[in-house]
Amino acid sequence: MIAHIQGRLTEKTPTYVVIDCNGVGYHIMISLNTFSLLSDTEQCKLLTHLAVREDAHLLYGFKEESERALFRLLITVSGVGSSTALMILSSLSPNETRQAILSNDINALKGVKGIGAKTAQRIVIDLKDKLAKDSLESEFSFGIDNTVKEEALSALVMLGFNKIQADKSIGKILKATPDLTVEELIKQVLKSI
Repeated sequence: MIAHIQGRLTEKTPTYVVIDCNGVGYHIMISLNTFSLLSDTEQCKLLTHLAVREDAHLLYGFKEESERALFRLLITVSGVGSSTALMILSSLSPNETRQAILSNDINALKGVKGIGAKTAQRIVIDLKDKLAKDSLESEFSFGIDNTVKEEALSALVMLGFNKIQADKSIGKILKATPDLTVEELIKQVLKSI
């Protein structure tokens, strides 16, 4: 398995890139999401997934691990191949895809070219529990060591806010922008409540 490719970016299009790694050019298929995250600098590193088929060995590249993980989940669904999974990740961002699956938003998935109602339903049925479990684990591990979250929650409770409501608001804000200071986080929560 090829985990990542790092080298000189020699060609960049919305559907693929070519990365020269010690004289060997790797043709790597990418999503529009990855295309938008790639800078025009000469050096490039992409996380990859190698799909071995009877007629070809294809490399798929991703700028972020979350997108590669979602791609790998999507291709486990019956009727969703590598090209379809890449089309989903080109039409919807990884977060939009997760939200569509977790909220049973069949219409958002049907909006992707090549995805019909049955395939969209199959994606939701097959992946909803897996994604819910993953997001619960990440929220749990996210909250264990987070002193910023604890300090902000403590301050809001001392100000007289409901602890449960404040905790939910903090969680939503930290998901969107995880690197806030305590002061910034409290200000954001006060605006949202």
